Amino acid sequence: MFADIVGRENCMTDAAALRVYECDALTGTRVRPAAVVLPANTDEVAACVKRAREHNMAIVPRGSGTGLSGGALPIEGAVVIGTSRMRSILEVDFENQRMRVQPGVINLDISRYLAPHGYYYAPDPSSQSVCSIGGNVAENSGGAHCLKYGFTINHVLALTLVLASGEIVTIGGDSPDPLGYDLISAVVGSEGLLGIVTEVTVRFLRVPQATRTLFATFPSTDEAGEAVSQIIAAGMVPAAIEMMDKLAIEAIVAATHVDWPLDAGAALLMDVDGTTEEVAECADAASEILQRCGAIEIRRPRDDRERQLMWTGRKGAFAAMGRISPNYYVQDGVIPRSDIAPVLREIAELSHESGFRVANVFHAGDGNLHPLVLYDARSGDEAQRAEHVAAEILRICLRHGGSITGEHGVGADKSAYLGEMFGEPDLETMHLVRCAFDSTRTFNPTKVFPSPRLCGDRVGAH
Repeated sequence: MFADIVGRENCMTDAAALRVYECDALTGTRVRPAAVVLPANTDEVAACVKRAREHNMAIVPRGSGTGLSGGALPIEGAVVIGTSRMRSILEVDFENQRMRVQPGVINLDISRYLAPHGYYYAPDPSSQSVCSIGGNVAENSGGAHCLKYGFTINHVLALTLVLASGEIVTIGGDSPDPLGYDLISAVVGSEGLLGIVTEVTVRFLRVPQATRTLFATFPSTDEAGEAVSQIIAAGMVPAAIEMMDKLAIEAIVAATHVDWPLDAGAALLMDVDGTTEEVAECADAASEILQRCGAIEIRRPRDDRERQLMWTGRKGAFAAMGRISPNYYVQDGVIPRSDIAPVLREIAELSHESGFRVANVFHAGDGNLHPLVLYDARSGDEAQRAEHVAAEILRICLRHGGSITGEHGVGADKSAYLGEMFGEPDLETMHLVRCAFDSTRTFNPTKVFPSPRLCGDRVGAH
């Protein structure tokens, strides 16, 4: 059906080949699509979309498949349109610090390309060595350094996308704030519901003159959380502040052999960057606050190799959980920074009551939690009960005035909880925006909204 568009080798219908595309990194739910196609450019994507429409097939866009909320989960009978072959850097403008790329370009490859020229791309998800720019746009990905530099939305200038009709449109422009409606903000973070992004223009930054890293251990997450609040309250904006609890430290040490103490109750990993003078002053002021809040030890890496090892430990934290548990359920919620300590205490109580260990490793600077519920899928109904624990963690976040997602998106995993965060008028307005782009719900039809309905349906409970 699609082989004449993308070539037979880039169109998969064989059951064995389709198994690779049954889920994204949220592996608990798997659905086999009817077909997978891998176009090479915008015109081929548009042709595939039109062909799917002719056969009334739903379309699921897919990047690298590293998402953690089921955003690329197929639905039965759908065609998955993957962008993994679209990996070209199309244009680089150093004078204006912008780059135009295809959506399959890997996040870290942009910084690798720019490094010899003294530039880098700021958004740095933990999966940056494998996740694609198109997926980052779909989920509005952040990363450890989003505290100072913002999320993907803060670094996208223009997008080319294919709509459900097969029409090709470009939104945004070369300037950071073009005239007209801010359609970029509607598309970034829309999780593949509005169209398939086929080109992205991103802005890149100069590498900071200096960067200093601090690693501090604490008796518990209470003291570490207080240190984070006081650092931000002092007017400092570090590039990153990451927190890991005792269980997370244990897993990271086992996986990476980084020299971190196993008897610490919590640890903070912090970057400050900027001019040499600014960095020295900020690092010294932060060290004083860390000591005042009860830090057991404060380390400064001896060289860049040790610094990179520290960050390798943090960025590999999710994968490291395999050293201490057969399976784990990744959660993603947001709370006010001032509530870090009480929320972690509530999660600890929930862990004790449920019998499931919960490791916490997260972006403490902006209150973006990543609790990891550890379980054994081979044991009875543990997978289902772990999912219930993860859901209760989201409700804890909501009770503290937070959100059910920070950067992992809603996808299929969290759609049931969207109605607990938003009221009916909010959901109806979001749905109208979606219908303005895709009135037939061709793209990702079962995602995000609690109970999808046709555009034009009467208002009512989702």
